Formats: sequence, structure tokens, C-alpha cells
Amino acid sequence: MKRTAVLSVAVALSAGTLVLLAGLTPGAEFQGRVSLLATPATAGGAPYGEVVSLALPALVELARSPSVLRTAAPVSGYSPDELAGHVSVELVPAAGLARLSVRTASAEQAAATATALGKAMIDADLLAPAAKLRTLDSRPDVVAVAPDAPLVLGLALVAVVAAGLATAALRRLTPATGPGPVRRALAAAGVRRPVTVLRADDPAVADRLTVLCRAAGRPVRVLPVTSDLAETAAKLAVGLPAEEGDGASVVAVAARGRHQSELTAAAGVLPSGAVLVAVVLA
Repeated sequence: MKRTAVLSVAVALSAGTLVLLAGLTPGAEFQGRVSLLATPATAGGAPYGEVVSLALPALVELARSPSVLRTAAPVSGYSPDELAGHVSVELVPAAGLARLSVRTASAEQAAATATALGKAMIDADLLAPAAKLRTLDSRPDVVAVAPDAPLVLGLALVAVVAAGLATAALRRLTPATGPGPVRRALAAAGVRRPVTVLRADDPAVADRLTVLCRAAGRPVRVLPVTSDLAETAAKLAVGLPAEEGDGASVVAVAARGRHQSELTAAAGVLPSGAVLVAVVLA
């Protein structure tokens, strides 16, 4: 249980660190935004409302037009083609409003690029003669959009919890104790026949071993695979039947855990007349 907890914490921290690195390593990105408002060019002129409703959607394409992009590219740090992918326009037709946004690598570039794009779109005079564009604010609004530290931190916390739970679940599906590690150890020792795996704290372990040893019909030998298990092996041997015959029925006593190298070594050197009938995990 302790090893599972330690491994789960280690995997969880590693997952969280990777998410933090992936989220915070990319360079900073800032968004500059200006609002362009359509206003009547002259009083009593061409139908202002109709012109604005029809022409305002064209501002989306105008913002990405080569002439506008070439004007703003020098202050953006991008080429005109690259800048096109960083520009977006949000329309509010009922209000005659267009929100122009651009993302760049620094706050200064974001402000300068948004201002340059807004000026170029105003100079294009797309809504003439019925209307004209003007900036709604004297200065562009600039905010940091990447890295989004709260979002990255939240994702890292989710990754920590998910990785920790997944690791614990996998460890539970492949437990450190039980027949799995024992059977792998016996297979490594060349034991191919079925061998019963019991637990020393099972109240019925003595009765089950008695049945196995009587069925084998050979003298019983309880073998501790490590010296610290000698006392446990002696207690088990007391209640087992004394059989007669050739060879030996071996009951191996091993410690619980994933690593059963001692069991592999002990099973590998059993004499030809000895039959391993059970492994007891203490």
C-alpha cells in the first residue's frame, strides 16, 4: 500500500509538471482590440442604416485585405500573410459596431498593430458616402491572453488527480500480492505444473495444506525461502501430516510482494524427487 501511494504521488506530480511546462513554456501572447463605430457621414444624405447593414459585414474581409495588412505588418512583428492569421473581427450590426482584435507577442506590438489596422480600415472609407468609421476609444484595449496561468494551473491539478487515481487503479488491478507474482516466479524457475497459492493469515491454511499433502502421498517439507520466514514455516509444519514414501511434498513459504526472486531461486534448485505443492505467502 505504501509503495502504491508513493508511486501514485510520483506519477501525479510528473503529470502535473508536464502540463505546467507545456502550458507555460510557449511565449506570451497579447491581444489588442479597437472598436470601430459607423456614424452618418452627413445629415440627410444617403440612407445610412441600409448602407451600414449591407456593408458592415465586408469589414471582416477588409481587415484581412493585403493593403490593410501591409500597413500594419511593420509594427506587428509578422509578415502580412502571418498577420492575417492573428486578426479577427466581431460585428454588432444593430449598433453599427465592429470590434477588431489582433494577437501579437508583446503588449506594445498589440497596441500598435490594433491602432494601425483600425486607421487603415478607416482610411479605406468602405462605407462612403453614407457613413464613415471612427474609433470608439482613444487607445486600444490590450490584455494578456497566453499563457493563461489560471487555466494551465487548473489543467495541471486535473492531470495530477487523474494520473494519481489511474496509477492507483492500475496497481490495484495488478496487485503486489497474490498468485500473479508467484506464478511468474515459478515459471522463471521452470515450474510448469499448477501450484496452489495460499496466505499464511488464512484461518483454513492448515486444513488446505493437509489435504494437499495427503493427496501428494509424500513426506512433507516446509521450506522458508528466506531465513526470516523460518518461524512461520515451523508453525505451519507442526499441523501437517507425517506421510511416508519417496521424494518430498514441498510447501514453500515466501514473503508477499511483487519481487519473488528468492522463490525463483528456491524452486529452481529443488531435487528431482521433490514436488512443489503449495506456496504460502506470509
